[in-house]
Amino acid sequence: MKVIFIGDSITASGKNSDPERLGNGYVRMIKEEIPDNVRIINKGVNGHRVTDLAFRWKRDVIDLEPDLLSISIGINDVWRQLDSPALDQVDVQQFEEVYRDLLSQLKSSVKVVLMEPTIIDEDLQSSGNQLLVPYVEVVRKLAKEFEAVLVPTHTVFISHLQKHPEIALTTDGVHMRRKGNELMAKSWLQEAKAFI
Repeated sequence: MKVIFIGDSITASGKNSDPERLGNGYVRMIKEEIPDNVRIINKGVNGHRVTDLAFRWKRDVIDLEPDLLSISIGINDVWRQLDSPALDQVDVQQFEEVYRDLLSQLKSSVKVVLMEPTIIDEDLQSSGNQLLVPYVEVVRKLAKEFEAVLVPTHTVFISHLQKHPEIALTTDGVHMRRKGNELMAKSWLQEAKAFI
């Protein structure tokens, strides 16, 4: 069985310096909890937005013919609005249109897992977290539309921050500490492990 994880730096998580190309984040943690005969391919790329996925979709997804595809995207679509306002931005409408087009290109035999974007800053009232909400809603909507497995990572992270604000999940408001990766992996396994 072949499983592809595609996304941004949260998925990549140091894969380029890892001989196995799995990285040291949630993808590796998931690999450690599933059968050895399942082939995991990490296609996370630092800084990528949904529009970047579109440019490499054929090469990194379609041509590789995965049995299961897990997608984690959306953080940079919002974060760039805050840290790089001069860039051409991906508004929520474009995010939904591009994401829907990518999903529509998949064969019906591919099992799809959509992960909610996590957080931008550990302050629940931050502008990043407020901007992120409609993007999370798009992922939930597309999961229903395409009958994909939804991993409620945003929901899980918000719940954690409400209950344990003293336990940091990220190093910089976005990239994961070990605890953040553990939450991502645990959430993914709870929803998707049955399909492996």
